[in-house]
Amino acid sequence: MELTRLKKPIGYMLLFWPCAWGLTLAYDFEQKLDHYFFYLFLFFLGSVLMRSAGCIINDVVDKEFDKKVFRTKNRPIASGKISIFLSLVYASILCLFALLVLINFNKLTIILAFCSMPLAFTYPLMKRYTYWPQLFLGITFNYGLILGWTSIVNEITFIPLILYFGAIFWTLGYDTIYGYQDINDDEIIGVKSTSIKFKKNPKRFLSLCYSITILSYLCIGIIMDFNFYFYVGLIILIAHLFLYQIKGFILNDIQKCLKIFKSNNFFGLLVLIFICLGKLNI
Repeated sequence: MELTRLKKPIGYMLLFWPCAWGLTLAYDFEQKLDHYFFYLFLFFLGSVLMRSAGCIINDVVDKEFDKKVFRTKNRPIASGKISIFLSLVYASILCLFALLVLINFNKLTIILAFCSMPLAFTYPLMKRYTYWPQLFLGITFNYGLILGWTSIVNEITFIPLILYFGAIFWTLGYDTIYGYQDINDDEIIGVKSTSIKFKKNPKRFLSLCYSITILSYLCIGIIMDFNFYFYVGLIILIAHLFLYQIKGFILNDIQKCLKIFKSNNFFGLLVLIFICLGKLNI
């Protein structure tokens, strides 16, 4: 439980929401809903399995860094509670179960999912070489949006790519906020992040990221001719990102940063709800 961080659902939920967005964008709700809910369950299960495996790989790669950071020094691998070999065995088992989930989808979705593997397992290395590891996380974590779309449509079009682009900047924003929990330790041990790069004016950077997210959401609504409920949702999403997250952000308040970060689970749910409502024929 500690190794895979199953007791912290925010991680796999942030992986799941983009999958659900892509699936919902593509699905024709005039058809039976059992197919939709079955795929939704598969994506949820896949998100839990892959996030759990990703946590293990991350902790193996970051073992020495984790020992030097107050928040992570007691993780099972860093503290020596579990060996690297056994951890990798667990990760392999999780990936095997994820494969059993994946084979339920069409061929294109399976191929695209395999193409994401290098991203998933090289992300932990990025903080050593670039100040933009959160950008790589955004590319990786939101990849499921494309898989959700192709699982129904069986082809890639520009529609999911627009929302995928915006979702990348959503992750870039929320993970920058998350990074301020460890910024003091990270600077000492030489780890790079957007949290460090933009620490002099984080709110300006967050505003840029979230503006791109909102713009992509708006573009999707216009292109897909969604109804007015979708645009009501747009107002609520803007309020959440700019009035709650950015206005309430305090750089040196660790608990506040964590609370704002976790609120993105609610944001993901809101986007899903308003995509559903926006597709209603009224």
